[in-house]
Amino acid sequence: MNKTAGSLGRWIVLYGLLLLVLLWTLVPVFWMVLSSFKPLADVLSTTPQIAFEPTLENYAGLDAGGNGLLSYFRNSMLAAGISTVIATTLGIFAGYGLARVNFRGKRHLAFWIISTRMAPIAAVILPLYVGFTFLHLINTIWGLVIAYLTFNLPFAIWIMHAFFADLPKVMEEAAMVDGASKFQTFWRVALPLTAPGIVTTAILCLVFSWNDYVFATTFSGPGSQTLPVAASALITQTGVDWGQLTAIGTVVALPMVVVGLAVRRYLVKGLTLGAVTGE
Repeated sequence: MNKTAGSLGRWIVLYGLLLLVLLWTLVPVFWMVLSSFKPLADVLSTTPQIAFEPTLENYAGLDAGGNGLLSYFRNSMLAAGISTVIATTLGIFAGYGLARVNFRGKRHLAFWIISTRMAPIAAVILPLYVGFTFLHLINTIWGLVIAYLTFNLPFAIWIMHAFFADLPKVMEEAAMVDGASKFQTFWRVALPLTAPGIVTTAILCLVFSWNDYVFATTFSGPGSQTLPVAASALITQTGVDWGQLTAIGTVVALPMVVVGLAVRRYLVKGLTLGAVTGE
């Protein structure tokens, strides 16, 4: 009886803590989305307004007066999407090579690759800015793509190397015994088995690129500004437009939530495969 009571108490505490974490995480997001549909008077009210008449004026205001919400959204999609595709693709091939090819200095090379991801953003902004100015990449989408790749690519290579290293070699060897070439083994055996890792890598690269503010505000211009830059423009010395700020916050968060929910099965599996190796 005491054991049953103790077990029940532990479950109550566990679920209680889980509920607190969910409330801590979801309530601010829920309130942001709710506030984006409120009239400005209700947003600024000192008393929280639960019952109100929904309006789209905050969203309409984002694209009014030449602000160009759609252009910001397009720039974010292009910069984040292209950099994610390139980083994931190159990360797959480089990670597979590091995991399967033996050469002198392999461990040092793998550490050097991930160490470039550890560098603070402030340390690479000045060299990148000088290089981008010389190559005329300032205020271009491709400039943002290359800037994002400086951090996404090392991460993609490192994590894909870990996933391929965890994959038993006997499976590929069996395919080669059956007559498969090295590329066929990679394409038909290794790649499908590491699909959760590929999805995890792509999602994490996408989230970093989509949410980036430092690179975007440094290298973008009037024709290439992204959504985080547009959100910062709503905070001025004269005040903060909280209605539009909650609206653009919803626009920034919603695509990542949708993508995460769409691939949650692969994402959870990829995050729990133990993508850290001592090789």
